[in-house]
Amino acid sequence: MAATISSEHFDNLQLLLKAPSKDAVRDVCVQSHRGPSRRLTETTAATLSIPAAQAAQLVESLHVLSHHILFYNLSSPEQILALFPESFHSSLKNLITKILLENSATWRTEAVSDQISLPQLDWRVDMVTGSDSVSRMSVPTCLVQLKIEDPSVSGDSVSTVTVELSRESLDTILDGLGRIRDQLSVVAGK
Repeated sequence: MAATISSEHFDNLQLLLKAPSKDAVRDVCVQSHRGPSRRLTETTAATLSIPAAQAAQLVESLHVLSHHILFYNLSSPEQILALFPESFHSSLKNLITKILLENSATWRTEAVSDQISLPQLDWRVDMVTGSDSVSRMSVPTCLVQLKIEDPSVSGDSVSTVTVELSRESLDTILDGLGRIRDQLSVVAGK
């Protein structure tokens, strides 16, 4: 869930008025989306000639604002401008809005590609019509084909595993994968 934007966040954004150029504002806005880092804080402090503690607060505030915009799918200038208090510097508000809108599509694409999800499965249902065991006849089974990609190996690193499962086994596996996804999402903070 997106963090709430407080008046303190907007107060921190006013520090951007000390930026030497629009490009400096753009750099800080774009880089802060990924989150605070020591390097970004140091660079921001040096660029704006402010203490590191203030730079860290600025970067965090920009990070919260960009994530708020993505979380609530704010896609028009009016929606974003409405977030700012009336007393906020007009030109700075317009510049920040423009930068966030220019980058939100890219950030949204990155967020979707980083999203944790269940794997896509190729499957088919087979019916056993002949067997040496009567109890095994006419029992539907599911052949699940998993394609496993190993990103640590260069080149084509996809291997295929095919597993025959009963309906009960398939339900158990899908339930387990759903729980794994939920736990990873909590750990990743998404």
